[in-house]
Amino acid sequence: MTPSTDIIADPDKLRGAIAAARAEMGKAVRGQDETILLILIGIICGGHVLLEGPPGTGKTLMVQSLHAATGLDFARIQFTPDLMPADITGGMTLVDDGNGHARVEYRPGPIFTQLLLADEINRATPRTQSALLEAMQDGAISHDGRTEALPQPFTVLATQNPIEMEGTYTLPEAQIDRFMLRINVGYPTPDVLAEILVATTGRERPDITTMLTAGQILTLRDLVRDMPVVSAIPLAVARLAGATQPGTPNADPEANKVLRYGISPRGAQSLLLSAKAHAFIVGRNHVAIDDLRAVLMPALLHRLQPRFEARVDPHAVAKLLTRLFDRHLGDL
Repeated sequence: MTPSTDIIADPDKLRGAIAAARAEMGKAVRGQDETILLILIGIICGGHVLLEGPPGTGKTLMVQSLHAATGLDFARIQFTPDLMPADITGGMTLVDDGNGHARVEYRPGPIFTQLLLADEINRATPRTQSALLEAMQDGAISHDGRTEALPQPFTVLATQNPIEMEGTYTLPEAQIDRFMLRINVGYPTPDVLAEILVATTGRERPDITTMLTAGQILTLRDLVRDMPVVSAIPLAVARLAGATQPGTPNADPEANKVLRYGISPRGAQSLLLSAKAHAFIVGRNHVAIDDLRAVLMPALLHRLQPRFEARVDPHAVAKLLTRLFDRHLGDL
């Protein structure tokens, strides 16, 4: 899809479209403004998003409202232990050719869409989870000796419930690293919950209008990548990543004690690119430290693998990441 020239020439119009989409999503999902912002950052950057939180906090509703506010083609896969890879990617099927003969034909799976909801992704077996890897990384599916591109823009939004262990399969580290952002969806405050109860226990349902189109999203991806960054910021991000990599010459002493694995190059890319998107949305024409700080935890925390002994303090890794960020980027 080729964006129109008037869209390219008017960044303010695109910012307005993003703001309108946020407002439309907010009609259905109350009290999750920051989560909505981060989801839109993921979409704009062409990344994938993992929504993690207890059941009943609106994770699935959030994705459905995003579909309504953007008009992207949408598919939902409910992950279960008996789900097979072909249930996601599709496969070869015998079909009638209309002349009384059968032929083998590839039938695309639900992954051939623009917005894919992988609901409760950790309920599927590792074999099935891995069926998403190629699509998430390359935007394509290999079948029958050839590679077929997925529709663009293509984004996977996955949900998982972290408090339930029975009947679940922990996501492999390689797949977790392919999620640009991991967002923790928590419980609403009492005031927000009261609003939710009033809004959802009556007859009326919010009418969400499409405010952000596929063409605009593709244009936004180009604009975000063109966002200027002063040379000191990529160098500082690289030093931050190196400080988290245990066993390397630049590793922070505490990182050697706390972490098994640090920030990968893909993680550093995700931090800088999502900061560019944040800067664009809030109206800046360059990346500032506030933009990096706003996306720090969603972009990096899930990529840091703690040692077993560090899991005694659930906040140890977040504290380390915050301290290293302040050391390497706080004075820029």
